[in-house]
Parts: sequence; structure tokens; C-alpha cells
Amino acid sequence: MSDEEYSNVSMQSLNEATKEKLRQTVARIERLEEEKTEVAQQIKDVYAEAKAFGFDVKALRQIIKIRKTDRQEREEQEMVLETYLLALGEI
Repeated sequence: MSDEEYSNVSMQSLNEATKEKLRQTVARIERLEEEKTEVAQQIKDVYAEAKAFGFDVKALRQIIKIRKTDRQEREEQEMVLETYLLALGEI
């Protein structure tokens, strides 16, 4: 069976309710992707405002990353990092 024949059989096997659910799913994903793009732009704008105000954007990004991490996991990572830095004579 060729790809075209398979495609035709597949489309015929989808009932109208299934086709509509597929359309809705695709539309929802597209809408969410659009919202994600808008939110990303808003975040970029906030970082630009912070920079204009004199804040260090790199430090802000690090703070956001740290705050996303579970407190216990973060403390464990910091302990390992401190151990390694001590071993290397960096602190």
C-alpha cells in the first residue's frame, strides 16, 4: 500500500467527531504557542526594564533559576559546589 493510499484509508477511518477533536486540539496548541510567545516577550521587556533601572540582569536570571529549584535540592547542590571549590582552593 502506497503512502497516498494509506493516507486516504486513514482519513476515511476518522469519523467527523474525531476530525473535529483533532482540529480543536491543533487550534488549542497553536493558541497556546502564541500565548507562550507573548509571555516570552513580556518577560524580555521586564528584564529590559530591570536593566534600565540598574539591576544586573544576569544576577536576576540566576535568582529566578535558584527560586525555581526545590530548597533541599538547592542546598545539596550548594554543599557539593562548596566542597568542590574548597578542594580546588577557590574558597
